[in-house]
Amino acid sequence: MRDIAVFSGSAHPELAAEICANLGVPLLPVQIDRFANDCLQVQLQANCRERDVFLIQPLVKPVQEHLVELLLMLDAARGASAARTTVVMPHYSYARSDKKDAPRISIGGRLVADLMVTAGANRVLTMTLHSPQVHGFFSVPVDHLHALHELARYFRQYDLSETTVVSPDLGNAKEAAHFARLLGTKVAAGAKQRFADDRVEITSVIGEIAGRDIIVLDDEIARGSTVLELLDRLREMGARSIRVACTHGLFADGALKRIGGQEDVLEIVCTNTVPVPAEERTEKLRILSIAPALAEAMRRIHNGESVSSLFEPN
Repeated sequence: MRDIAVFSGSAHPELAAEICANLGVPLLPVQIDRFANDCLQVQLQANCRERDVFLIQPLVKPVQEHLVELLLMLDAARGASAARTTVVMPHYSYARSDKKDAPRISIGGRLVADLMVTAGANRVLTMTLHSPQVHGFFSVPVDHLHALHELARYFRQYDLSETTVVSPDLGNAKEAAHFARLLGTKVAAGAKQRFADDRVEITSVIGEIAGRDIIVLDDEIARGSTVLELLDRLREMGARSIRVACTHGLFADGALKRIGGQEDVLEIVCTNTVPVPAEERTEKLRILSIAPALAEAMRRIHNGESVSSLFEPN
C-alpha cells in the first residue's frame, strides 16, 4: 500500500482515522485556511505525485462548506500530479435531488456529480445512495456499497423467529427485502405520500405486522417525520416491539430525541457514515462502524480487485 495517499476534509475526521487504521496507512495532513473574504484554500501536505489518492469527505452539515472543501482537495490532487483520485463519500446528501418533480427546479444530484468530475475526481466510492439512478449521474466509475451486512450482523443477536422487516415506502422495499433475506424474516412496506419536506402520510402497511417484532429499515433518517408516521400505523396494527435501523443517521432538528422518546421503540441503530454529536445521542442509539467495509473497498480499488464480490453470499 506504499503508493496510496489518504486525506480527509473536516466533515468526519474520526471515520477517516478509523479507515486508515484498518488499512494500516497514515491519514495524511490537510491544511484548510479561510481568507478575510471568506474564501477557502486547501493544501494537501504530503506528496501526491503518481500516487493513488483517496479523499474522504461525506457531504454532511454544513453541506456546502464541505462540498467546496472536497472540490478544492480534488483540484489540489490533480495539480499535484496524482495518478488517480478517488472520492470516498460515505454520504451523498445531494442524492435526494434526483428528479424534476416540480417546474423550474434544479437536479442537484447530477450537477454536484458533474462538479466533482470537473474538479478532478477519477472514481467515486459511496454508500447507500438515496435512489439507484443517482449512480448514473457520475461520468466516472462509481462503487456503490451498502451497510446491510453490518446491520444484519448486529440484529442476528436477537430471536428473529417472529420478526418482520418494514420499509417505510415502496421505494425502499427492494432493500428491505434484501435485508429480510439476510435475516431470514418476513418483509412489509408502507404506502407513503409526501406533501412537504416535513409532512408525510402513510395510509397503510402491506404485510404481516400484528403480534410481531418489527425492524423499521430506511436508507436515512433526517427529521424523522416518515418514521414517526410509520410508528403510528404499526401501533394501530398491533406490533409487539419496534426497532429502527438506517444507514445514514442525520437526525436533524431533534429527530433522535423524538424517535427515542417513543416508549415502544426499543433502540435506534445507524452506522457512522455521518457523525452524530455526543450531546445529541440517547441511550437507545447504537452506532455501527462501516470503516472496515470502506477500508476493504479502498484496498481492492487500489489493488485492482473486485469490489462487488464484497456483497456475494458466503
